[in-house]
Amino acid sequence: MTGPRPAATAASPASTSTDATPRQIWTRTRGLLLAAVILLAAGITLAATRSGDQHGRLDPRSADRYGSRAVAELLKDQGVSTRVATTLDEAARATGPDTTLLVTVPDLLTESQQRRLHAATTGSGGRTVLLSPGAPSLPVLAPGVREEGSSSVDNREPNCSLPLAVRAGSADTGGVRYAADGQADDACYPEGGLPTLLRIQTAAHGDTVLLGAPDILYNHRLDKQGNASLALQLLGSRPHLVWYLPSLGDVSATDGGDRSFFDLIPSGWLWATLQLTLAAALAAIWRARRLGPLVTEQLPVAVRASEATEGRARLYRKANARDRAADALRSATRTRLAPLLGVPAASAHAPELLVPAVSARIPSAERDLQVLLFGPAPADDAALVRLADELDALEREVRTS
Repeated sequence: MTGPRPAATAASPASTSTDATPRQIWTRTRGLLLAAVILLAAGITLAATRSGDQHGRLDPRSADRYGSRAVAELLKDQGVSTRVATTLDEAARATGPDTTLLVTVPDLLTESQQRRLHAATTGSGGRTVLLSPGAPSLPVLAPGVREEGSSSVDNREPNCSLPLAVRAGSADTGGVRYAADGQADDACYPEGGLPTLLRIQTAAHGDTVLLGAPDILYNHRLDKQGNASLALQLLGSRPHLVWYLPSLGDVSATDGGDRSFFDLIPSGWLWATLQLTLAAALAAIWRARRLGPLVTEQLPVAVRASEATEGRARLYRKANARDRAADALRSATRTRLAPLLGVPAASAHAPELLVPAVSARIPSAERDLQVLLFGPAPADDAALVRLADELDALEREVRTS
């Protein structure tokens, strides 16, 4: 029979073979979900295992591995009072000839904070100890000193004439290496010819000491080599010690100066971003290269026409490309109708030739052949299914007429 298909066909888009089943959705997403679970578990594990290690880092009140309570207690036994300052105002007011100011994270200070701190310590006559100062703080806190890379923390000999270093002997030093434009007073514990401890004399018999790494102050390292001796001599030369722990909660840190967001990004990250961008561009060029014209190859297996048609339909459905699907259906129908109507194959897609030929073969057709064979794209999936049914019915009528 060549009668019309059942009306239920119009409702088929609700349950077509292109709909993804729950099993297919799980198969497609399980890899991403597994990766997300692994990353989450790794993050939680890392946070749990390291949460206690850095708690109270360089805090003289902390007894944790990376705290500094041990050195504070030893200084107390020697008659040196230790006072913790958490704001710039506290640290600046406490400077004086009988005070040592220890700045634990100088690079965390804004430029305006650095200027205020430098002004307070320059003529104070006391000692200022800067832990691991780098490029963000050296130009202001230690003018004339440059950062020249970094090194690993290891047991090193002083190799200098600074009395406190000579008495301490070998110690766990390293970290930032320094180079002074002028002649520094003392350059100790060198690595690769550059010191990791630098002492610069300041006005009123004061001095500034740059220590490349803070490891000698950690609780778990204080009893190794000459770490305790070096730490006590650096911080115990005056009767009072101000232990400055800079924090972002300090109101003086709200004035960030004229530095932009990009000024706050370390130069290494900018170079890494540039390199990654260049690598991505080269990878895109490599993947997009054309070695010559496209060539046809034999398929390794035979693919059934129904499977190829279904796969193409799924691609159209996934892309919501009803216009392309309708064009494919109409084009295939016109190609098959042309030889049946005696229309040349080259004119199969010419409406002025094909439509009159169809009308002549089926004069009683109650449909707009121009719209059916050359009309616009369907508005929805139901209209696309109706178009397929009508094209199929038209082709059957032409064949049987």
